[in-house]
Amino acid sequence: MSVSFRFIHAADLHLDSPFRGLAKAPGRVREALADSTFAALRQLTVAAIREHADFIVLAGDLFDEADRSLRAQLMLVREWEKLEEHGIGVFIIHGNHDPLNGARAALKLPPNVYVFGAEQMEYMPAYRRSGELAAFIYGRSYGTRVMTENMAAGYRIQPEAPFHIALLHGNVNGDGSHDPYAPCTLGELTGGKGFDYWALGHIHHRSVLHTYPHVVYSGNTQGRNPREIGAKGCYIVDVSASRAIELKFLPLDRVRWHEQSFSIAAVSSEQELLQQLDGVIDQVLAEAEGRSVMLRLILTDRGPLHQKLSDPAVVSTLLEQLQEGRQILSGEAWVLVHGLEVNTGAVLNLQELAVEDSFAGELYRLSAKLAEDETLWREFAKEAVGQVASHAKLGRLMQAKWDELPRRWLAQAQELTVGAIRGNDRDV
Repeated sequence: MSVSFRFIHAADLHLDSPFRGLAKAPGRVREALADSTFAALRQLTVAAIREHADFIVLAGDLFDEADRSLRAQLMLVREWEKLEEHGIGVFIIHGNHDPLNGARAALKLPPNVYVFGAEQMEYMPAYRRSGELAAFIYGRSYGTRVMTENMAAGYRIQPEAPFHIALLHGNVNGDGSHDPYAPCTLGELTGGKGFDYWALGHIHHRSVLHTYPHVVYSGNTQGRNPREIGAKGCYIVDVSASRAIELKFLPLDRVRWHEQSFSIAAVSSEQELLQQLDGVIDQVLAEAEGRSVMLRLILTDRGPLHQKLSDPAVVSTLLEQLQEGRQILSGEAWVLVHGLEVNTGAVLNLQELAVEDSFAGELYRLSAKLAEDETLWREFAKEAVGQVASHAKLGRLMQAKWDELPRRWLAQAQELTVGAIRGNDRDV
C-alpha cells in the first residue's frame, strides 16, 4: 500500500572544494568561497527541516577529495545529527571524488544515516517521519575513483516495495563535459527496470532527463568555478499515494557564479561604459536574493568603443576599476567582477561594404566569398599560413591548428581587419 511522502534529492556537495586562481581577490571573497560548500550543506539541513522532508538521498561526491578533510567529515556528522532529531533519514552513495577507499576519520555516524557499499547494489527501506514505509532506496558506492563498469545494469527492484528510488553516480548518455564513469544509457534506466525515480549525481548541471519513470540530475549544491553558472541546489520531491511525482527546485548556493551581457552599441566613452556597468552590477546584486555573486561581464555588439576595447591594457584597467570601486563588507552580500570579456565589433554597415569601391569593401567581399566556399577557404588559409606552418619550431607547436584551420579564424580576421581599417579611416 502506497503513502504520500516527501524527500530531497541532492548530489555533488564537494565539501571543502578549493577555489583556485583567486589569489588577488579580497580576503572576504576568498573566505566566502572557501565556506560556500559548507554553507550549502547547512542550507540543505535547514531546508529539510523546514520543508518537513521524510528523508534525503545524496547521490555521490559529498567530499571533493578521496582523502576527505576532517573538517568536512565533522561538519557532515553534525548536520546529520540535527536531521536525526527531526526523524529525517539520510541515504548516501559515494562517487568518483569520494570513493570508499579514501582516507577517513573513525567517526560514528548517527543511526538515521545509511551508506551503501561498493561490492554490489544494496537496498534499504525508507520511512515517513510518522513511521509508515514510504519506499525502498537502492544504491551502490564507488570503491575506487575510476568506475568504468555499467553499474546500472546490476540494479534490480524488490517487488514488495511501494515505491522504488535508485541512487546512481554516473554518466548517462555520454555527457562529454564529465568523465565517462559508470556509463549507461537513458533507455537502460527507463526500459522496464521498474524504478520510479533515478536520483543521479556526477553531472553538475541539473536536468530532468525523463518523467515516469523520473530520471533526474539534481546538479551540485554550490557552483565552484566560472563554468558552473546559475542557481545550484537540490530537488524537493513530493510523491502522492497514487505515485504521482512533483519536483520543485530549491536553491542552496550562498555564492552564485553569474554571466551578464552588456551591449556597447550606445556607449561612446570609457567613463560612460564604467557608469553603465556599475548599474548592471547593482541590478545583478538586487536580483541575487541576498547571495553574493561572482560575475563575469561580457561586452557585446558593435559600437564606437570597439577599437579601444581591442587593447588588452584598456580592458584590464576597466576590470580593475570595476573591482576597486566596490567595498566588500563583512556580513553583507557583494558582487565581485572576476572577468570582463570582450565580444564586440566595429561599427560597420555591411550592406554598404558589400558594394563599396574601396580596400575595405574588397576585403569584405573576399571574406564573404571564402565563408561560402569551404574548399576555397582551406586553399586560401593553407597558402596564408604556409611559411609559418613550415617553420621548424612553430610548425610543430601549431601542427594541429594548421590541420584544422577552423572557420572561426575567418570571422575573427574579417572583424579585426575590416574593423581596424574603418577605425583608422575615422581617425584621419
